[in-house]
Amino acid sequence: MQPHNTSFSARLEIILRSAVFFAGMALSTLVIAPCMIAARPFSFGVRWALANRWVQFNLWMLRIVCRLDFQVQGRENIPLQPGVILCKHQSAWETLALQVIFPPLVFILKQELLRLPVWGWAMATLKPIAINRAHKTAALRQVLNEGVKRLKEGLWVVVFPEGTRVAPGKKGHYGASGAMLAHRAGCPVVPVAHNAGEYWSRRAFLKYPGTIQVRVGPAIDAASLDAAEVTARAERWIEAQMQEIGRGR
Repeated sequence: MQPHNTSFSARLEIILRSAVFFAGMALSTLVIAPCMIAARPFSFGVRWALANRWVQFNLWMLRIVCRLDFQVQGRENIPLQPGVILCKHQSAWETLALQVIFPPLVFILKQELLRLPVWGWAMATLKPIAINRAHKTAALRQVLNEGVKRLKEGLWVVVFPEGTRVAPGKKGHYGASGAMLAHRAGCPVVPVAHNAGEYWSRRAFLKYPGTIQVRVGPAIDAASLDAAEVTARAERWIEAQMQEIGRGR
């Protein structure tokens, strides 16, 4: 949790540890990303394995260097059938951690991210659903069409229903695109709550020590419910968990 009052020496230590982590992440990206790009002719599984090594290394760096770890409650709620993950979005951390908590998955992201040198090119090999947010109707159609294809391929699909990162203690509007996708595909929706923003906030350089709490909720049968009800149930569960995690500070 981010401390409100820290001594100069403690803050300096956090800055130095965060700098070491940043350097490690940058160097590991320069090593793994070209390998992923070179592995484009091979199967998705090969590229996923390479990306997962990068993810595991950076989570290890967070734990060892920044002293930032995480605990997961509810792993037993993850069904064998691929589904849609509706996850709270507070920081960049969950984009890493979801990849080791769940089976192989894909993200919905902005098209422009794939144009970033090295990292974006590597990300493009992992079958993301890259949308143009300026064209909402076309973007929704793309999420539904490509999302169903990914699910049929055995991949999970991550949706951040609030659309953007939301600060701890805040709540955004929950969109229904993830629930619509799950309903169309006849697959489960799995809600996920966490408090990563307390330790690694939006677009922040500093990573504070502590243990992030992640909670995976019971799967929601989207095949038998309409999208509005699925979204409402996921929202109620996620926000209730956020309140509990907050009280545990």
